[in-house]
Amino acid sequence: MQDNQPLWTPSDEFRRHSPMFAFMQECNRRFGLSLSDFGSLHAWSITERETFWTAVWDFCGIKGKRGERALINGDLMLEARFFPDAELNFAENLLSKSGEGDALVFWGEDKVRDRWSWDRLSATVSRLQQAYIALGIGKGDRVAAMMPNMPETIACMLAAASIGAIWSSCSPDFGEQGVLDRFGQIEPKLFIACSGYWYAGKLQDVTTKVGAIAQRLGAPTVIVPYAGDADAVAAATPGAKTLSAFIAPFEAKAVEFAPLPFAHPLFILFSSGTTGVPKCIVHSTGGALLQLIKEHRLHCGVVPDEKVFYFTTCGWMMWNWLVTGLAAGATLCLYDGSPFAPDGNILFDYAQEEGFAVFGTSAKYIDAVRKSGLTPKTSHDLTSLRLMTSTGSPLSPEGFTFVYEGIKDDIQLASISGGTDIVSCFVLGNPLQSVWRGEIQGAGLGLAVDVWNEDGKPVRGEKGELVCAKAFPSMPVMFWNDPDRVKYHAAYFERFDNVWCHGDFAEWTEHGGLIIHGRSDATLNPGGVRIGTAEIYNQVEQMPEVLEALCIGQDWDDDVRVVLFVRLTSGAALTEDLVKAMKTRIRTGASPRHVPAKIIAVTDIPRTKSGKIVELAVRDVVHGRAVKNKEALANPEALDLFVGLAELQN
Repeated sequence: MQDNQPLWTPSDEFRRHSPMFAFMQECNRRFGLSLSDFGSLHAWSITERETFWTAVWDFCGIKGKRGERALINGDLMLEARFFPDAELNFAENLLSKSGEGDALVFWGEDKVRDRWSWDRLSATVSRLQQAYIALGIGKGDRVAAMMPNMPETIACMLAAASIGAIWSSCSPDFGEQGVLDRFGQIEPKLFIACSGYWYAGKLQDVTTKVGAIAQRLGAPTVIVPYAGDADAVAAATPGAKTLSAFIAPFEAKAVEFAPLPFAHPLFILFSSGTTGVPKCIVHSTGGALLQLIKEHRLHCGVVPDEKVFYFTTCGWMMWNWLVTGLAAGATLCLYDGSPFAPDGNILFDYAQEEGFAVFGTSAKYIDAVRKSGLTPKTSHDLTSLRLMTSTGSPLSPEGFTFVYEGIKDDIQLASISGGTDIVSCFVLGNPLQSVWRGEIQGAGLGLAVDVWNEDGKPVRGEKGELVCAKAFPSMPVMFWNDPDRVKYHAAYFERFDNVWCHGDFAEWTEHGGLIIHGRSDATLNPGGVRIGTAEIYNQVEQMPEVLEALCIGQDWDDDVRVVLFVRLTSGAALTEDLVKAMKTRIRTGASPRHVPAKIIAVTDIPRTKSGKIVELAVRDVVHGRAVKNKEALANPEALDLFVGLAELQN
C-alpha cells in the first residue's frame, strides 16, 4: 500500500448511515446550519460549545434534567462548569434497556463463559444497591474493587453510581502495595475482590494478598467467585463475605437512581504512578457520560444491540470507556486473561463467534499478532467487524498496514489517544473521513485540540505539544486530597496559562490528521532538537530480530545522547551487523538526529499493568535515581537490567 493513497475511505452509503452524519443533519435542521463534512462540524462544535453539547445531550437521549444553562465561565479552564443546573444518574443511563437480550458477554480465557441479559444485570444491580445502602454507603462514599473485567464488576460499579457513591477499580494482578498506594488514599467504605483469576492458563491465587489489603484498608470486603474457592478466600479475610452472602437478604426490584449534579464525582482513576504515588483523578458523572456517549455514538457509530469489545483490564481507563457503551444500547463483550491463551487466536475466535462490530485493543497487541505470523483475515470470519480501534501507545505505520493486509481490508481503523486524565480521547476516528497510514483521523468533536510550539504558538507540519485550548466536559473535577488544586494545576496548566497541556508530542498532517510521537516528558533532546521516541520504535520494531524497544536520553558530556535498548527475538544476537542495520534504518526512516549513540540488548523491558513501556523509570535508573513506585509495574524486576550498565560509562 502506498502512503499517497488512503488505506480506507468511507463509501457514501457508509457516511450517510453513520450516526455522526445523522447528528450533523439534525444540527443543520435545528440550528439553521449548513455543515457538510467533518471539518465544518468540528469547527462549529468548538466555536459554539454550549449549542454543540446541548445537541449531543438531546441526540444521544441522555436521561435526566438538562437545565437551561449549558456552560458558565467557559473562558476559564479551571472555573468552567458545564450544565450547572442539570440532574442525572450515570447508572440510569447505562441501564438503558430491559429484557432477555444480551447486555454482557464474558469470556475468561478458555476457562469460563457467561452471558448476562439486561434483566439479569438490573436485578443484580438492585440487590447490590440495597446491600450497599444497608452497609451505610451513600453519596460521595468510595467503593473500591480489585477485579477482573467480568460482568459482576460492572454490576458493582452501576450499584455504586446509582446511589451517588464513587467507584474506583484496579486489576487483580496488582501487587499488595500497588493496590494500597491507590485505594489507601481514598479510604473506601467497601472493598470488592475476586476469589482468584486465570492468566496464561494458570490459576492465580489471591488469598494472602486480599486478606492483607482488606486488613490495611479496614473496610468490609466482598469476595466475588471466579477462579479458586470464594468461600475459602472469604474465610481467610477478616470481615469478608462472598457476593452471594452479601446480597442474599435482598430481593430484586426496580433500581432507584439518585438524581445528581452534573459535576458529582463518579470515578476515581489513577495515574500510572511510575514517578511517585499515583495521582487520584476524580471524574464527574455528567462529564464522563456526555463525553463517552459522544465517542460511542458519534465517533464509533455504535447503534443498539451491536457487539462492542475492548481488550482492557479494570486498571485502565479503557474499562470505563467500554462500560459506557451500555448507554448506547450496545452489548458489551468482556474478556479477562492473556490474549494469547491458549494461543493467539482467542480474541479473533471471540470476534467471530459473537460477531463484534467494534474490536478495540492496544497497538502492542496488533504488533504482537503481526509478529506471531497470524493472519486473522484468512483464518476467521470477521464479516460483522466494521471498526477496529487501537490505543495505549502510537500505532506504527506498519501496524496500520498489517490491520488491512492481515486482519480485514474493508474496515475503519481508528488509532485513538487521550487518557486517564480525561477518561476519554482527545483525538480519535470518525466515520466521515479517510484513514491514512500512521495517522489518527482527527480531533474529538467539542475539543479545541491543537499543536503548539514552545512559545505557545500553533504550528502545522512540525512537532509540538498537544493542547486543548478550551474547557470541555470531561476535565477532572479535582484530584483527591488536593483541596487547593495545586497538583491539578501543576499537572496540566503550568506550561501554558489557561490551556490544557496534555504531555503528548504531536504533529498535524497534511490530511488534517495527527501523529503522536510519544510522551513529551520522554522527548529526547540531542543537540537541543526535540525527537519523539515513537519515531525510533516505528523503525526498529519492524525488524524481524526486534521484539520491542525502549529509548531514553542519557545526560552525557553537557548534552543528551540517545540510548536505545532492544529486546531481541529468540536466537537473535546484537551483532555489529545488526547494530549497523538498525542505525541505517533509523537514519533513513527517521533522520540522522534519531540515530542512537548506543544500542544495548536487554532480556526484558519494564512496562505498566496496562502494557505501556516506562521510559522515565528506565531513565531514572540509568541516572542513578530511585524509582519511586515500582508497584505500578507489571515486571518491576526488569528495571534491574538497566542498573550500572558498563556500555553507558563511555
